[in-house]
Amino acid sequence: MRTKHFLLFVLVILGLSASAQQPAAPSGKPYSYIIKGGHLIDPKNNINEIMDLAVTSGTRAQAARPAMAARPAENGRPARPAMPARAAVPASEGKVALVAKNINPDLADRVIDAKGLYVTPGLIDIHVHFFWGHDGSYLKNAATALPADGFTFRTGVTTVVDAGCTGWRDFELYKKRTIDASQTRVLAMLNIVGTGMDGAGENNIDEMDPQKTAEMAKKYPNDIVGVKLAHFSGRTWVPTDRTIEAGRLANIPIMVDFGSSDPFLPLDSLFNVKFRKGDIYTHAFGGNGTDNPNGRESIVDMNGKIKPFVYKAREKGVIFDVGFGGASYLYNQGVPAVKAGFYPNTISTDLHTGSMNGPMKTMENIMGLFMATGMPLKDVIAASTWHPAQAIKREELGNLSQGSVADIAIFKINDGKFGWPVRGGKFEGSQRFQTEMTLRAGNVVYDLDGISQPAGPTPTR
Repeated sequence: MRTKHFLLFVLVILGLSASAQQPAAPSGKPYSYIIKGGHLIDPKNNINEIMDLAVTSGTRAQAARPAMAARPAENGRPARPAMPARAAVPASEGKVALVAKNINPDLADRVIDAKGLYVTPGLIDIHVHFFWGHDGSYLKNAATALPADGFTFRTGVTTVVDAGCTGWRDFELYKKRTIDASQTRVLAMLNIVGTGMDGAGENNIDEMDPQKTAEMAKKYPNDIVGVKLAHFSGRTWVPTDRTIEAGRLANIPIMVDFGSSDPFLPLDSLFNVKFRKGDIYTHAFGGNGTDNPNGRESIVDMNGKIKPFVYKAREKGVIFDVGFGGASYLYNQGVPAVKAGFYPNTISTDLHTGSMNGPMKTMENIMGLFMATGMPLKDVIAASTWHPAQAIKREELGNLSQGSVADIAIFKINDGKFGWPVRGGKFEGSQRFQTEMTLRAGNVVYDLDGISQPAGPTPTR
């Protein structure tokens, strides 16, 4: 028995578990889970092969609770027994402990059989709208937005960036109601408009305050990762300039979602004059899709060719984000772009009630769409994990490096005949993603087929 304990101690010390600061599995073994036999794709570490993955589990924070006296039954309410005080429980994150060809299954509390499945970092969706509520309008504190945890884990997403629902005036309410209340890691692009996306104020230049926006971003650097300009209609660069100034003051990237103007504001000027390296253009495959000079310019011309200034912008370091949305992906933009090898840097949904039941549907659906148009699987995964982590300057995310937080997605790729109707056309493909399991901080938060559980009845405790 002493020899067995000594060998286990040596294994841990030698680094087979990177979780010295983490709680052991319930059984006392070094790992909570071993994900075994899956095809692991980790773009940061250039892994694209069958590997095992061991993780430790974390704990969610719990607030302290004072002692509560017994309450007798009265007025139809049942009696309540006395409850002792409970100390606060700090949060801890489960970690990736080991990635190896063959990890001994006896070292984990549970083994997840991932044979025939794909194992990736948890997906990062950098364009969502999650300021859900009833007191506001449009995408700010309104029912058009969505509650985070109901629409992330079931599609392999563990981290999202809210793209401008809230400005500096309401960010602290958003933090309380969404960021702090969600198990999903919710980050934010702060709208340059102080009143956010209320559907009425986004054309109000007087509400675009770079100083106050930057001050709020610097006050909450763990939550705010960028500044968003969205939906402004008018032929002026003032909104763009104020957004860039806020990003410069806070040292964070900006994301631009152009509205419309007559004639359109030229993308060449936005990309190659205004933008800095690392600034993000969302709805990259949208625009008016024609050579009409009004509205919003597109990156592909009428001959199906990427415009030369777009390649120049990519070389400069401009980030091209999908932001699929309700109608922000055009057949005559996305299909020829991918066929020309111009892949998006980041795949994102623009998720809200107006897009989720249309062509967009889910993050995994868009990933399948890009595969169907010719984007290789490894590039699709990179654009959904490691590249968005880099775009928002959170490089601790989007990878499966030893010691990184155990945000993990496990997918099945189904073969069959599938279709993707989009604005301006439809194309077909033979493969579609299906999320089997999602782990957030080392804990299973979604398990479609119960692959983390043994078959049969649960033993009596």
